[in-house]
Amino acid sequence: MAVRATVSRFPSTPEALEACAVQWGVAVTPFAAADERGQPATTGVGGDRVPRCEHCWAYLNSHCDLERWGWACALCGTLNGFDDAAARRFQRPDACPELNSSFVDLEIAVDDAEGGGDGVQARPVYVAAVDLACSEEFLELVKSALLAALEALVPGSLFGLMTFSHKIGLYDVQGPIPVMKNVFIPPELEEDGLPVALEDAMPLFSFLAPVCYKLPAQLQHDLDNLNMLCNGNIIYGQVDTCKDRITAALETLRPTSSWERGAASGQEEDTVLLGGRGFGTAMSALIDYLSSEYGSTFALARVFAFLSGAPDYGAGQLDTRRYGEQYASKGVDADLALLPEQIPFYRDLAAVAVQAGVCIDIFAVTDEYTDLASLKFLSTESGGLLFLYANMDDSTLPQDIYRLLSRPYAFGCVLRLRTSSDFEPGNSYGHFFPDPQYENVQHIICCDSFATYAYDFDFAHSDGFSRHTDPAVIQIAFQYSVVEPVKETSGNETQSSASYKFCLKRRLRIRTVQYRPARNMSEIYDSVDPEAVLHILVHKVILESLDNGVREGRQQVRAWLALLAARYNEALSSDARTPVSSIDIDFSQCPQLQMVPQLVFALLRSPLLRLHEEGIHPDYRIYLQCLFSALEPSSLAKAIYPVLISYSSPDKQAFPRHSLSRAALIMSESPIFLLDAFTNLIVYYSSTADPSTPFPPPHDCLLRTTINRLKQDRCITPKLTFIHGGRDDSTLFESYLIEEQDVDGSGFTTGSGFVSFRESVRNVAAEIFKEESGS
Repeated sequence: MAVRATVSRFPSTPEALEACAVQWGVAVTPFAAADERGQPATTGVGGDRVPRCEHCWAYLNSHCDLERWGWACALCGTLNGFDDAAARRFQRPDACPELNSSFVDLEIAVDDAEGGGDGVQARPVYVAAVDLACSEEFLELVKSALLAALEALVPGSLFGLMTFSHKIGLYDVQGPIPVMKNVFIPPELEEDGLPVALEDAMPLFSFLAPVCYKLPAQLQHDLDNLNMLCNGNIIYGQVDTCKDRITAALETLRPTSSWERGAASGQEEDTVLLGGRGFGTAMSALIDYLSSEYGSTFALARVFAFLSGAPDYGAGQLDTRRYGEQYASKGVDADLALLPEQIPFYRDLAAVAVQAGVCIDIFAVTDEYTDLASLKFLSTESGGLLFLYANMDDSTLPQDIYRLLSRPYAFGCVLRLRTSSDFEPGNSYGHFFPDPQYENVQHIICCDSFATYAYDFDFAHSDGFSRHTDPAVIQIAFQYSVVEPVKETSGNETQSSASYKFCLKRRLRIRTVQYRPARNMSEIYDSVDPEAVLHILVHKVILESLDNGVREGRQQVRAWLALLAARYNEALSSDARTPVSSIDIDFSQCPQLQMVPQLVFALLRSPLLRLHEEGIHPDYRIYLQCLFSALEPSSLAKAIYPVLISYSSPDKQAFPRHSLSRAALIMSESPIFLLDAFTNLIVYYSSTADPSTPFPPPHDCLLRTTINRLKQDRCITPKLTFIHGGRDDSTLFESYLIEEQDVDGSGFTTGSGFVSFRESVRNVAAEIFKEESGS
């Protein structure tokens, strides 16, 4: 569990918080394998036996004061007594992880009835829902992605293949030949469901097939012959052959033709428009289909929904004409009009998915308006992810879904943040849904090691930290479940004799962190974490954009930077040792703040906050909102302000970071540059590079090793591009050199983008400084 605070020395009073103008909060990555310093948790058992404070319900931790018969809570100071069991347990402190570490991960006992122990009731379930109102190219890409997914799935997982268009197709792959059954979707908008329930069309256990390793060729041949002799009565799922059957079923996928749609709707083939994508009805029916086995067959089911366009048939269809109408309109703020959801159908459906234990990942492969503003809730609120691929030619969909399934994830999560009594959590940000009963409790249906959430803080009373000698304390409790495979083999332990069971593990992570109140403004500014500040700022500006439009979000960001500069200069002016002759917009006396102007400038330049008339597609903006609001601070900083590294040769790094400007390239004598923009990795050779320098760089060089390490550390697959400035089009690389571009919405590159921005912020900061100082 990584916890990064915006400031490591907290403001001591509400007046100090107001005066410093720094965002005050934390970014939390609860399922990270280690803390922010790279230290793993101390593990153990007895998560259900950790004593809790009688007053604030905080957990006993290593910061608490222990006495013989009790302990004083580090958060509220309440003295709590030990019961007999706890007193006996704590007679051996070395056996109590919570007393020896501020970061523990403890197992909680799970009843066999809940899928624990050696039971098989917690099998992972995955369902692919494939859009057939699509092109052949789309289907080929999806097939490649699902083949990659099958390689990543844990053997013994259950997998189902469903298609949707104007009808829903269910595949039974557990026999020698894949069998598909169709259920037609009524074209009307009623939400009463299908004329035939999916369970009636195909029993769920015929639909969900076990994914196992491929059998040896000779054994497979013998089983096929035996099956023929037994008239096909052998159930192949029991002899580990369904993986090949699923692959064969994927090869039968074909786009629905206009003739099929016309026959279903009673229209002539020539009058049928492209579409017939009954996504809403299909998802609603699938969730209902799976829900009957939630808690018995599976603890979490993941659905991979592949979309080639907007739903335009049946329940949940979306009107994509609003994009064209608003784009052409001169009198309506298109950004404000296109960011809110069009209908509540998918938000409501997400609530149903949560109750059914179903997590939905959406993979949209389209360059047309799909209204992700409406669809996003189905993924973000059910614990899933939203992906957008506008170009099929260089799509990273197969790699992304393989990464998604290869990394560990937790589910059924409950996240709770507690603070010491002088301050309290304010707003919370991230892809979760709040508990309807308890404050500061968030439920997360699915959480991987990258998912990050944020909180900002307020003071509980006007006195602030009344006792400045006492530290401020934050405790984060994260209770979650994981499914672990248990491989069982017969005596000879051959692969063919292996069977796979799964057990459900419930765990509790507790992280308790202390922060000292600052004695003055300088301590606050010197303790700033600029990446954590950006993390909170991005969350706030996304909410502002959704509520009041992108223009208002941009103004909010600029106003905050000007206020920060003004308050920083006020702090300088109060120190007689550092007289202020003019407004210092570069934070020259505070290294921790010096990167903030560049980060804010880059945020204003990013597609997240660029205006609609600059050509930013609304679906792409929604995709970035979903991506950025789930990233941890360092990754988000790279996505906003890329890292530019220079190399004197493929095996020798020259300088670890340059500013994003053409001037930096000209001043640098290095011929090779690596630009890391999180979603893109670009290797750029300048036109002056020695012709004898190998291009692209060799696979065994330092530059390639760095690239491979960066790719492995990502939650998504970055696109890798090699550009030789003397021979190739350098437009992509130059588009990231943002410091010479404007931020005012004209879209034209100027010679003084960041310089002009600094001066405009300086002018506003000077006005604030003059007004507040009374001069």
